[in-house]
Amino acid sequence: MPQKKENTYDVIILGAGAAGLMAAITASKRNRKILVLEKSNKVGKKILMSGGGRCNFTNQFINSDNFISDNKHFCKAALSRYSSQDFINMADKHNIKYEIRKNNQYFCLNSSKDILNMLLKECDNKNIKIKTLSEVESIIDLNNYNSVYTRYKLKGYFCLENIKSTFEYNCNSLVIATGGLSVPTLGGSGYGYNLGEQFSILKNTTRPGLVPFTLGEKYKDVSHRLSGVSFEIEVKHNKTIFRDNLLFTHRGLSGPAILQISSYWNPGDHIHINLLPNGNAYKIFLLAKKESKHILIRTLLNQIFPKAFVLEIENLWWKDIKNKPLIEISDKILKQIGEKINNWLLKPTATEGYRTAEVTLGGIDTNFISSKTMEVKHQPGLYFIGEVLDVSGQLGGYNFQWAWASGYSAGLYI
Repeated sequence: MPQKKENTYDVIILGAGAAGLMAAITASKRNRKILVLEKSNKVGKKILMSGGGRCNFTNQFINSDNFISDNKHFCKAALSRYSSQDFINMADKHNIKYEIRKNNQYFCLNSSKDILNMLLKECDNKNIKIKTLSEVESIIDLNNYNSVYTRYKLKGYFCLENIKSTFEYNCNSLVIATGGLSVPTLGGSGYGYNLGEQFSILKNTTRPGLVPFTLGEKYKDVSHRLSGVSFEIEVKHNKTIFRDNLLFTHRGLSGPAILQISSYWNPGDHIHINLLPNGNAYKIFLLAKKESKHILIRTLLNQIFPKAFVLEIENLWWKDIKNKPLIEISDKILKQIGEKINNWLLKPTATEGYRTAEVTLGGIDTNFISSKTMEVKHQPGLYFIGEVLDVSGQLGGYNFQWAWASGYSAGLYI
């Protein structure tokens, strides 16, 4: 068999994030000659910033119900082939210290750098070449030329210290691991979708996911004044329910519960927030009315909620009677207030958008992709993995696990 030219690789991977690096590591165990091209100046930027710098790298319990996709079954093959325990075993091999937090989430004890360094060490051990500041300008399909090694030709340039150095590479397998539109400052872009279009692959509508809400005039100022206040709630949209913390921000609402429900919300929809998931506010009022007749609603609720929050909602929901003791308030009014606390019907104005979204919902239509290999069904040697695909996980390590699993699945075949 003829020797490969210097600029010819078995595999070229676009994107040095979680999915791209995992695909490279997996393929390298099959002695593939691999090049990873990364557009930004650093690899794994999303890995480094995730989990508040501690990288929520997987979850103890993973199943397809934790993912959103037009094809809910697509993710099953990859997730079963590479489990969360498989990744934990790799972390153990590299002596990474981690902890299991609320909702079975795995976090690094020290720093997200531990995960990135582990992946890069695996790449170094297998002589995987990684080049940053790589701008791919064109990809040429060579499938019809029946070459031994070259199904694709890539042309572009490296931008080093404002000097452009052009490149031309050939490869047999081309892997698109360019991510989605979320957090553009960390490299998020629509480049992968553009490549899909080039090769006649449809894209399902994209929108921000795991993203804070912004609020309209009625609640905007309230949220601004309460910025930083947080407590546990239950939030519901249609049949989807999450119980976790709510966080008020300068612009609206965030916190794990809100980020989770945002992935199921559409503009114009209402959400239902139970501010007191552990109790029935109306029953609490009635009991207090019987036992502590002269207590104010504010005084009672201060025992349950942050005082700043109580001051705000009393001016919104019972301003005219805020200085009346419970004994002077009718049961009917108390029931109305209690129902607002246990079922606050809220219509967010919008989300904060891709700027702060943790994931991109939608993406490359999985009907065009093999769930076993991640290869495009009608385009030999072309693979899509990770966030660029129409598979998005809930909060809690699921998106990283999809990156590891989809990257591993492709790595077995590229």
